[in-house]
Amino acid sequence: MNGFREALEKLRSPYVEELRNWIDKEIDGIYKIKSKKLQEAKDGKKFLLLTLEDRTGSVRAVDWYNAEANDEKLQVGHVVNVRGKVVYFEERVQINVLNDQDAIKKLSENEYDIERFVKSAENVEEMYKSVLRLIDTIRDEDYKTILQRFFVEDKNFVEMFKNSPAGMRIHHAYKGGLLEHSLSVAKLVDSVCRIYNQLDRDLLVTGALLHDIGKVKEYVVNSNGIEVTTEGELVGHIVIGIEMLAQKARGISYEKFLKLKHLIASHHGEFEWGSPVLPKTPEALVLHFIENMDSKINRVMQIIDKEDKEKDWSEYDSNLSRRFFLK
Repeated sequence: MNGFREALEKLRSPYVEELRNWIDKEIDGIYKIKSKKLQEAKDGKKFLLLTLEDRTGSVRAVDWYNAEANDEKLQVGHVVNVRGKVVYFEERVQINVLNDQDAIKKLSENEYDIERFVKSAENVEEMYKSVLRLIDTIRDEDYKTILQRFFVEDKNFVEMFKNSPAGMRIHHAYKGGLLEHSLSVAKLVDSVCRIYNQLDRDLLVTGALLHDIGKVKEYVVNSNGIEVTTEGELVGHIVIGIEMLAQKARGISYEKFLKLKHLIASHHGEFEWGSPVLPKTPEALVLHFIENMDSKINRVMQIIDKEDKEKDWSEYDSNLSRRFFLK
């Protein structure tokens, strides 16, 4: 039985953050090459020094046996299968690559799960169901029709929306982040409308769900993480989102289409933050403030989650221009 368990352990591919539990054991892991350098030891022997990474962190790896051959065939950015022994050296975890010419092998895209390298939101399907339930509460037939055209009828859009991030680094920068952010904003504006009943609740909830739809075409997720597409660089998600809205708004009241278009165009709130127009309706102003709040709270929660809980203060965050108290 012990031999069987050991065999199962070797088949498992631990994440970088788990390697501390694998000291003096052999692993068969999947990682991305972050850096590599062919070096020479004091005795003249060549070795390949690698930094490997996944979504949980990075680790040093050393190849003493096939250094020059692997230096020639491997490149930074390659996703590789690595067989090696995990050791603790110079006060940190290290992988010593095994003496086998195939101990480091480049993988094709269909040989690994992209989620090893990009964090994903939890409960994506449940969040999507929450979006559908929210759509069912919309009474205005025009707004409901637009939402159904996106979130019910357009299966390709739904899959993209479920898997897209809401940003590259600052907030909700992970698969499913766009869905999580949009749903949170929609729930928050719904609550605000219960206090300020002069607001057009159906317009606001619809705008909240649609305000960032252009991001499904602005970002792409791959083994390098989150990257901006050519369309995203040249046009940006606000313009892309308005174009997408126009395609789904056929037969809809022009006045309602115009109000929705304004919500998308103005949701960043300021010219210097990327909005081509300032919010000029009560609903647009609410959407801007709520969207901004949700993005900042998500950023703060990410900062707190990654910090050492024994510390009193977080590291300085340049985006929010402050540190955060952790106790």
